[in-house]
Amino acid sequence: MSQQVAQRPSIVRRFVGWLPTEVTRRVRVFAWLSLISQTLIVGTGGAVRLTGSGLGCPTWPRCTEESFIATPEMGIHGAVEFGNRLLTFVLIIIAIVAFLFVVRMRRERPELLRLTVALGLGIPIQAVIGGITVLTNLNPYVVGLHFVVSAVLVALATVFVARVYRGKKVDRFVVNARFRAIAMVTAVGVWITVLVGILVTGSGPHAGDEGAARNGLDSELLQHIHSWPAYITGVLSLALMVWALRTGRSGLQKATIALVAVEALQIVIGIAQARLGLPIILVGVHMVLACVLVAVMTLVLVLQRPGGRELEGQQRVDADGDEDERQVRDARVEHLHR
Repeated sequence: MSQQVAQRPSIVRRFVGWLPTEVTRRVRVFAWLSLISQTLIVGTGGAVRLTGSGLGCPTWPRCTEESFIATPEMGIHGAVEFGNRLLTFVLIIIAIVAFLFVVRMRRERPELLRLTVALGLGIPIQAVIGGITVLTNLNPYVVGLHFVVSAVLVALATVFVARVYRGKKVDRFVVNARFRAIAMVTAVGVWITVLVGILVTGSGPHAGDEGAARNGLDSELLQHIHSWPAYITGVLSLALMVWALRTGRSGLQKATIALVAVEALQIVIGIAQARLGLPIILVGVHMVLACVLVAVMTLVLVLQRPGGRELEGQQRVDADGDEDERQVRDARVEHLHR
């Protein structure tokens, strides 16, 4: 018994010692898993709505009054909704591991700890909103809030990935004030486009269940209103790309090119789905790409600043250069004294 008690602290110490004290491959992998899973659950949530499975599990937190899992009698709708709920547990595991992987860096990299905590807290918040969605018979505004929180979590996961690779946030910029202003207006345009798109979806035919209410707004009019910020944002994204190509910053260049590409694809899909009568495949792709767009736009904003690692590398280069210059000066002085 005494040996078991003595072994417990050593097991804990070994586990704590196994946790990273700096950003390693394990940390980067789970940062990516966080971003991928937050985006993936948007796709599965969209599948729930688009297959009419929103009330596949008619209650919450149980799937039925007697069971936490879907039963065979519930058919495909129950399986789809229960599968989406199961993915929540995958997100919880990823969030816990990501938190543990950065907890020993809390003094050197507090921003990583804050990001993992925010991502972790977002999961139960989403679960509660999902429960309210079911209990309110898929109220379109609650469904919309569900999507907004998902988009915010995707943005946070994007920042997490960027910080893992680039280091701490730096209080300076690599682009001028005009670029930053256009980038901020573009970001606002992206979010307005997403928010209006949520209203469009809430007025359309894909309610998630035949008996679910719609928001009562004019769907055709909203589609036109939705297109206005999308076109404006597309033009601004193109301007950012042209500007970034002149900066020599490869990361920013790639991010703005990706931004333009996603914007263009979203516009094409948006027009196609409107003209083809909102086929569920196109609507689902449009929904996932909205979160991809938020992620890329967030990355552009992050890349306006140099990474902490970049500055550390530059400081080392400068220090080496200063040392070389000092050695040259000393050699000249020594030569003059001879």
